Amino acid sequence: MMIPLRLEEVSKQYGDKTAVDQIAFDVREGEIYGLLGANGAGKTTTMRMVLGLIYPDEGRISYSGKDYSEEVISQMGYLPEERGLYPKVKVCDQLTYLAQLKGMKRKDADRELKKWLEKFNVMEYYGKKVEELSKGNQQKIQFIAAVLHQPKILVLDEAFSGLDPVNVELLKATVKELRDNGTSIVFSTHRMEHVEELCQRITILHRSKTVLAGSIKEIKQSFPKEKIVLRTEQPIQGLEQIAGVRQVDSGEHGLTVHMDPIDAAQEVLQQALSQSAVHRFEIMEPTLNEIFIKAVGGEARE
Repeated sequence: MMIPLRLEEVSKQYGDKTAVDQIAFDVREGEIYGLLGANGAGKTTTMRMVLGLIYPDEGRISYSGKDYSEEVISQMGYLPEERGLYPKVKVCDQLTYLAQLKGMKRKDADRELKKWLEKFNVMEYYGKKVEELSKGNQQKIQFIAAVLHQPKILVLDEAFSGLDPVNVELLKATVKELRDNGTSIVFSTHRMEHVEELCQRITILHRSKTVLAGSIKEIKQSFPKEKIVLRTEQPIQGLEQIAGVRQVDSGEHGLTVHMDPIDAAQEVLQQALSQSAVHRFEIMEPTLNEIFIKAVGGEARE
């Protein structure tokens, strides 16, 4: 089976600065692939190369085995982080025009647009100018612009930023639907919890290089477990004295015990059982957020 999108040892230079250094990954049909990295790591350059806005200096990007072409352009959708709709043009005129540029007939584009507006509960904006809409609704319209022509490959850059929780859920559900219908999606965000929920495989970039790549599940298994969540009936004393325990935090879910070797876990459990009934004892795998911070050396994401 042909892979819809494949990057092979792709590099890009700007003068003497290397923006992307030998990146390689592929996105399968019906997959949301996470592309992560701090600002300046090379994400935007990578997305621009995928979209054909700039070309790699080395390596190859292929689309179902073929090189970039006019035909490929019509199969791509892009939601940029910097929103870019014309404020003074009506939603209906603007979106049908953009879909026509991608090869859709005006009538078909109009029909699809109405379907999407209904799905997002914004049918009343059909004849309004973009500037008359709230920021959140402008974002919905921009999202529709990216998917109206039914692209096979979709690049989403910070798709949910600036949306309230209800609309984040609506868009997340929509992105999952597109995936289930076979769209190949490159998903770039700073929000690790969205990546954990939507992506199975990821690449983490740092200073233009890949520092981690593969399935989230396998990446998590390769990092040490250094945290226990403990909930007991009575308060527990003396956990800080156990060898290997670095810190004990109390929160609404009970105690979080941070430790060096996981061998301390059994001793923590025995200590807890000797003092109280234990309602929850769980050795936690690291979150993607914690892994990211380790992978990029603790440098801030934003």
